[in-house]
Amino acid sequence: MDLQYTPKQQAFRAEVRAWMAAHVPKQRLKSYDTAEGFEEHRGWERVLNSGRFGMVTWPESLGGRGADLIEWLIFEEEYYRAGAPGRVNQNGIFLLGPTLMEYGTAEQKARFLPRMAAGDDIWAQGWSEPGAGSDMAAIRTKAIRDGKHYVINGQKTWSTRAVFADWCFGLFRTDPESSRHHGMSFILVPLDTPGITRRPIPQLDGEPGFAELFFDDVRVPVENRLGDEGQGWNIAMATAGFERGLMLRSPARFQETAKRLVQLYSRHEARVSPGVRDQVLKAWMDAEAYALNTYMTASRLIAGGKIGQEASLNKIFWSELDRSMHETALSILGARGELLASGVDEADDITRWLKGFLFSLAGPIYAGANEIQRNIIAERLLNLPR
Repeated sequence: MDLQYTPKQQAFRAEVRAWMAAHVPKQRLKSYDTAEGFEEHRGWERVLNSGRFGMVTWPESLGGRGADLIEWLIFEEEYYRAGAPGRVNQNGIFLLGPTLMEYGTAEQKARFLPRMAAGDDIWAQGWSEPGAGSDMAAIRTKAIRDGKHYVINGQKTWSTRAVFADWCFGLFRTDPESSRHHGMSFILVPLDTPGITRRPIPQLDGEPGFAELFFDDVRVPVENRLGDEGQGWNIAMATAGFERGLMLRSPARFQETAKRLVQLYSRHEARVSPGVRDQVLKAWMDAEAYALNTYMTASRLIAGGKIGQEASLNKIFWSELDRSMHETALSILGARGELLASGVDEADDITRWLKGFLFSLAGPIYAGANEIQRNIIAERLLNLPR
């Protein structure tokens, strides 16, 4: 692998770094799992879009810059380096966006992608249901065709960002006689449609990062279906590949956490046990290894390759890396790591580590539970018997 950046890539990095220095908010935004913070983050998405940084890999005609995946990785490095806000529309830009690029019609791309890049439409996921979590083939929510509309009845749960989002995307069973992976379609649903009820689900920190969605005779135009009727499973698996494999969790996210962990250790080295040093070093090396592997994957995709079942390896690696780094941070902080109050030295940093730890506990569950990912690796990569 050639680890040298081209002059064009270096110029792009300089442009991104200068723009971020001029535009990243000086004060941390409120949590996007609150109504006020959600709108603050929507405003940041609009600022990004003003610089054509909403999603740099999209074509210019759809709100992007036509950047390749290496340039996207460079953008992410500079984004995290600048301490820019989290992306409230990550379900849209990182998951639905690439899916629309692959399966959407020209009309659907023009309708949805520019508004997504601008933060005008914030998207939620509509995958899991009671009894159908990691096993999406068990989905039962029905979308029965009635002329030019689907009539949706059922329930979704653990819908990320659905409390305040504008739209959701998900799988719905359009053939009521079908079972398992068959007879499902991928449908885009505006969340202000009559018949939809949202019930917030609080996270460990009390903020409503998720919601239950109840559908009672919800009418959605057939033109909101992505791909052919009954093709939903294949499309959803492509979306899951984006979620597990490359775009949702860029390596810069973990490299920045590893850097903060080293800084935390340096401040407290005198009072922590010697073994913690090895944990910090391993966190740094694992974050760098994940970055190098991602660059390799990006280079392969640029050359015409595809992300396959190895996306499950990525998902396990980054989710367990995130959790282990935050566990190490809390071991360094000791009892102080449980503080959420202000008025003490390092209070903001302590709160950030604790909130990060609580979120990291979900990593081995969302985007497909790691137990399921290990089964996929065993069966489809290693060809082991079921």
